[in-house]
Amino acid sequence: MPKPPKKKCCSDKPACKRCPLRMMREGTLPEGYTVKKRKLVKVEGKQKTKPKIAA
Repeated sequence: MPKPPKKKCCSDKPACKRCPLRMMREGTLPEGYTVKKRKLVKVEGKQKTKPKIAA
């Protein structure tokens, strides 16, 4: 099993193998996780969308 991603991107150049930004770009980020503001966050259930207004 590969190592899990880091909690926060360290913004090194070149990006390390466990960088959450790199893993998201390559598609190797574990299911249920995403990256927001260079930090790893867990996705909570379904994404909420605004209701559409009928014209």
